[in-house]
Amino acid sequence: MKQAKHDEFLKHFPISRETFQALELYEAMLREWNQKFNLIGNSTLPEIWTRHFLDSAQIMSYIPEETQSLADMGSGAGFPGIVLSILGVPEVHLIESVGKKAVFLYEIVKALDLNVAVHQGRVEDMHNFKADIITARALKPLPELIKLANPLMHKGSFGIFLKGKNVLEELTESAQSWTFDFAKSPSISDPSGSVLIIKNLRSKHAGKPKPKRKK
Repeated sequence: MKQAKHDEFLKHFPISRETFQALELYEAMLREWNQKFNLIGNSTLPEIWTRHFLDSAQIMSYIPEETQSLADMGSGAGFPGIVLSILGVPEVHLIESVGKKAVFLYEIVKALDLNVAVHQGRVEDMHNFKADIITARALKPLPELIKLANPLMHKGSFGIFLKGKNVLEELTESAQSWTFDFAKSPSISDPSGSVLIIKNLRSKHAGKPKPKRKK
C-alpha cells in the first residue's frame, strides 16, 4: 500500500532520488513527532504521500519559474510550504503561531538543510514583509485569507490557496469587499477540492475616507 502511495505521487511529480529521500525523511519525522504532538490527524497517516505531499506539491504547477520567495500562512506541519521548498522554491517563509508546530518546522528545516525561515507568530504580526507567492491550506475561509494575505503582497504577488467544496460561495463573499482576478482548477488529490489563484487583489474600501463620528 505504501508503495502505491509513492507511485501516485510520482505519477504526477517524477522527482530525483535526492528529492524523494528528502520527502521520505520528512515523512519519518512527521510520524515520529505526531505520536507526541498530534501535528496531523492520525487517520491521515496512511495517506501522507497523497493527502499531504501530493496535495501540497500540486501548487508547484502554478508557480512561475522566476518566483524567488513564498510565504505560507498557517503552515502547521509544513503543508504546503516544506513540500514546496523540497521541490525547489528558492526561498520559503513559514508563518505558524502554535509553538509545538513551529518547533517541529525548525527541526525539519534543520534536518533537510532547507532555505526556509520559520516565523513563530500570527500572520497579522508580519510587518514590512512581502513575498512573491502567498499560500495557505485548510487555514480559513477565503474572505479571511485574502485579508491576511493582502499586507504580504507587493504589486506582482498573487495567492495560491488550496480550497474545498465551498470555494464558489467563498469567492462570492470575498467579492463584496475585494476586487481580484481568479482562476480555479480541480485538485489532483481531492475530488471536491480546488487550487485557487488570486491576482490583482485590491480592497474596495481602499482610499475611501472613514465616516466621521457624530459629536
